[in-house]
Parts: sequence; structure tokens; C-alpha cells
Amino acid sequence: MEIQIDEDVKNYIASQGCDFRICTACMGPALVPVSVKGPKETDLRIPVGDHTLFISRIQARYIDRVTMDMIYDEYEIDSCPAFYTRRYY
Repeated sequence: MEIQIDEDVKNYIASQGCDFRICTACMGPALVPVSVKGPKETDLRIPVGDHTLFISRIQARYIDRVTMDMIYDEYEIDSCPAFYTRRYY
């Protein structure tokens, strides 16, 4: 299995200076920093420059390409229960 990563996603990850993860969220596959949803031992790991893109084993079965439309913005993160660790009560 080979998952392609668009160049603009690689550039985005480099510009953010951190590792990212693709996980399952309310609106489909979500590309988020690992500070939002940490990696799991079972994740697929893809080097992206100096960083790592982790892809959940669930999502790895269904995607063949990582695109910019997978980036979750702050509103989506704060409104999706999949990111409960980001909630502030």
C-alpha cells in the first residue's frame, strides 16, 4: 500500500514545524497536529522532511492520497467529539 502526499501538504507540514496525524473525525479523514490527536503504535508512519505523518490504520485502509482538504481548522476541531482532549470544561 502506498499513500501519496500532495506537495502542498508536505509544504504545510514543514511550515508548521511539527508532526501530523490523519485520524477519523466527524467530517471524514482529518489532518491534525499530533498535539491535537496523538499517534498510536498501530499508525502507519511516513517521513515528511524533518517530520512524520502518522496515518491511523483505520484511515490507511480507505485513503490513497493526502490532500489539503483533510486539514481540520480550529472550529472543526473544537466542534467534533473525536477531539475530546482539546475540549475545555
